[in-house]
Amino acid sequence: MQEIRDAILSGDRAQDTYAGLAIPETYRAVTVHKDEVGLFEGMESRDKDPRKSLHLDDVPVPELAPGEALVAVMASAINYNTVWTSIFEPVSTFGFLERYGRTSEYAKRHDLPYHIVGSDLAGVVLRTGPGVQKWKPGNEVVAHCLSVELESADGHNDTMLDPEQRIWGFETNFGGLAELAIVKTNQLMPKPDHLTWEEAASPGLVNSTAYRQLISQNGAAMKLGDTVLIWGASGGLGSYATQMALAGGATPICVVSSPDKADICRAMGAELVIDRNAEGYRFWKDPQTQDQKEWKRFGAKIRELTGGKDPDIVFEHPGRETFGASTYVARKGGTIVTCASTSGYMHEYDNRYLWMNLKRIVGSHFANYRESWEANRLISRGAIHPTLSRVYPLAETGQATYDVHRNLHQGKVGVLCLAATEGQGVADPAFRERHLSDINRFRDA
Repeated sequence: MQEIRDAILSGDRAQDTYAGLAIPETYRAVTVHKDEVGLFEGMESRDKDPRKSLHLDDVPVPELAPGEALVAVMASAINYNTVWTSIFEPVSTFGFLERYGRTSEYAKRHDLPYHIVGSDLAGVVLRTGPGVQKWKPGNEVVAHCLSVELESADGHNDTMLDPEQRIWGFETNFGGLAELAIVKTNQLMPKPDHLTWEEAASPGLVNSTAYRQLISQNGAAMKLGDTVLIWGASGGLGSYATQMALAGGATPICVVSSPDKADICRAMGAELVIDRNAEGYRFWKDPQTQDQKEWKRFGAKIRELTGGKDPDIVFEHPGRETFGASTYVARKGGTIVTCASTSGYMHEYDNRYLWMNLKRIVGSHFANYRESWEANRLISRGAIHPTLSRVYPLAETGQATYDVHRNLHQGKVGVLCLAATEGQGVADPAFRERHLSDINRFRDA
C-alpha cells in the first residue's frame, strides 16, 4: 500500500504509472461483523455505541466486475447511514447484502460475514473493469453513492427509480471507509482541483442529496425569491441546503439548536436564524401527543423574521419530531420536501393543514447521476463549499461515527484513509487562493 500512497503523493497521474502498480492482496477497511448484529439488543438507540461495533480489519481485495473501478481512497467521511449501520438500525444491513448477493454472480461478492461501510470517497483510480471507457488509472475522482443496474426501463428517466437502486457502502459492500474501494464507474465524478482530499470527500452524499431535495425538479424545484425553512441548517445536510438557497437567490430560515450553530449559519451568510432550544419549542406534549399551540408559536416566529411570510419550501429531514410543525408552517400551496428521518420514521401531521391549504409533501432520496454531477460541479466552480468540522484517522472511525450519532459535530466529519495528513491533494492552488477565505470561513465555522 505504501507504493500506491507514494505514487499518489508524488502528483504523477500518468496512466502507465498506475497501471504498473501492484495491487496488494489485502487492505485495511472499517467493518461491522455479522456475528455481532445482536450486540445492542435491548438498548435505546442513543445508548448504542459505534465505537464497539466498528472494526478496522485487513480484508481481501475483491474481484473487479465489468463496469467497476478499484479506487485508492485518500479520504472519506461519516454519514448518518454509517451510524445506522453501526448500531444495526432500523435493520441490520446484512439483510441488504444477502438479498443483493442473490441477484447475480458478481453480486455474490457482496454477501460476506463483514460489511465495509462508507458512502463517500475522494481518491485515485487504480484499475477499471471490462467495458469501462471514460475513466482511466490515475484519474482523481470523487464518488457519489448511487448504485444502479439499469436493466429495467423504470430507471431510465430517473435512475433513482431503478428497481435495483442501492446506496453504496450502506446497501452494498466495499464502501469508502477503507484504503481501497470498489465502485461502479457511473458513480465517479472529477475531484474538484482546488480542494484537499478530506475536503473533496466530505460533500458527496449530503451535497447531492440537498441538490435533488431542494433544487431539482424531482424535489422542491426552488426558484429565485423563495423562502426556505431549513431544519438542522448548520449540519452535514442542512449546511449545503443553506448555501444553495443563498446561491440561488432564495431566503433561508435556518433552524438550529445552539448559539454556536446559529453563528455557523450567519457565517455562511444567512440572516434569519431560529435557535429552537433558546425559544423552548416542544412540539410533543408526550410521545403520543403533539402540541399544536407550539406549531403556531413556531409559525409566528417565522412570520416575525420574514415580515409576515410563510415558507414556500420546508426542507425536512429530522422526521417525526418536527414533521407536524413543518406541515403546519408551510405556506398555502407550499412544499414540504423530506428525506431521512433522524428522529424517527413514523411521521404524524394534521392533514387538514395539508389538503385544505393545497400543500404538497415530496419524498426525496439521494440523487441521480446527473443531479450528483451538477452538485459536484457547483463545488468545482467554488459556488458551494465543503462544511468540514473535524477530521479523524481511519483507525478512529468509531469515534467519528459516535460524534455524528450523538450530534457532537458541526457540518461533516471527515476521515483520512491513505492520506497521511490533512491538507494534501490540492491540484489548483491558484483557484484555491481565490476562494480561500470562503473555504476557511466554512471550515472554521
